[in-house]
Amino acid sequence: MGAMAVLMLPLLLLGISGVLFIYQEVSKLWSKSAVQNKVVVISDAISELGKECARMFHMGGARLVLCGKNWERLENLYDALVSVADPSKTFTPKLVLLDFSDISCVQDVAKEVLDCYGCVDILINNASVKVKGPAYKISLELDKKIMDANYFGPITLTKVLLPNMISRRTGQIVLVNNIQGKFGIPFRTAYAASKHAALGFFDCLRAEVEEYDVVVSTVSPTYIRSYRLHPKPGNWEASLWKFFSRKLTYGVHPEDVAEEVMRTVRRKKQEVLLANPIPKVAVYIRTFFPEFFFAVVACGVKEKLTVPEEG
Repeated sequence: MGAMAVLMLPLLLLGISGVLFIYQEVSKLWSKSAVQNKVVVISDAISELGKECARMFHMGGARLVLCGKNWERLENLYDALVSVADPSKTFTPKLVLLDFSDISCVQDVAKEVLDCYGCVDILINNASVKVKGPAYKISLELDKKIMDANYFGPITLTKVLLPNMISRRTGQIVLVNNIQGKFGIPFRTAYAASKHAALGFFDCLRAEVEEYDVVVSTVSPTYIRSYRLHPKPGNWEASLWKFFSRKLTYGVHPEDVAEEVMRTVRRKKQEVLLANPIPKVAVYIRTFFPEFFFAVVACGVKEKLTVPEEG
């Protein structure tokens, strides 16, 4: 009996692996069918995440409108997409120059986006500008630039495109945010504030447009890295803050975030936290045990003040 169990275990593991593989492949095909022929607008399409989203939605047969602030890089992305896809199964992407740092132009650009196909089925708000430093050293001008890029830009684009979705009683808006929209950490005041503001806006909007069958989704990773390497080993467990900080900054690859965005669109999820368990637990600790959370964060400030400031 013991020998039989030993022989059955590899077969069982192989069977489970096969089922999981089939499920993943079916899920990918299902996701692609969910976006086929849909008009999908991606802001900051020239970022690492934007490129991955563009690739996946393009292969899924979506009618893409790619927005970015650099025309040459948009054209490079266009060339990369049309060179690898079957032209009989995909649509030629449309390119639109969009820079959230110039809020005064966003409304006009949004109308240009709408004119590409006359409607928008899915809007992926993917734009993020980061800054790091003590609050008193960050100028109000820089605070405003961060807020324009991370908050006013996405909501302005959304407000212009939203009436079209409401009138057609269909559509989905996806905000790629950050887990710092749930809680802040030291030396990220401007960035965390913009992410809190964006999350608050789209949480409110979700309830407002539900009666029109418009779905509002938020995907919040820790941070998006452009490589698959683990953080360098070190004495991270020397303190609770270092352990927490290491887990918080252990980011996800753009391809993984893009896949989650695709799943979010297919399943019409409302909120996704794309992070390892430690940051997820931190969200609940911040809610139910705020004093403990603040104490851990304060330790990070004290330790930061004992080392030379980063450039």
